[in-house]
Amino acid sequence: MAAAIEPMISATAELDELFRVQHSRVLRAAYRITGSMADAEDVAQNVFLRIAQQGVCRSAIENPDSYVYRAAINGALDLLRKRQREGAVPIDAAELLSSSIPVDRATEAREAVELLRTSLTRLSPRAAEMFVLRYVEERDLAEIARMMETSRAVVAVMLHRTRARLRNEFRAQTRGTK
Repeated sequence: MAAAIEPMISATAELDELFRVQHSRVLRAAYRITGSMADAEDVAQNVFLRIAQQGVCRSAIENPDSYVYRAAINGALDLLRKRQREGAVPIDAAELLSSSIPVDRATEAREAVELLRTSLTRLSPRAAEMFVLRYVEERDLAEIARMMETSRAVVAVMLHRTRARLRNEFRAQTRGTK
């Protein structure tokens, strides 16, 4: 009986340690993408819940820091995609409105952020993840390549194409509103 319980205790301890070490990082990554602390908390909870349900222990994951971080980014992007499909809009503009930015600029900034979030949902999951890692999380190409198990050249090409696509979407959107 003790032999059967020992692995469960070990897995629980590993999950607790992973949570303790990575929770704030997961929360910050999800918040940067969703723009909502409530959504970020949901994403973080789902990341660790999935790990617990799958019974994946820290020692079984080759790079647990990267695994959890990528899970947070993908979870946040999935949430944005779901919100777009449902037509839901987050109400987290209080930070911009209460800041010292004039209302017109705050509105423009909020609209640009929402346009970027919407545009990210239209990208492939891999392209969106690379974009977020590079331009939101400010990771370098080598680190992104390592995290995503690909080459720096692939990351560079994907980012170039993604930036061009987003630039075209922004131009089309701003032409349509002026």
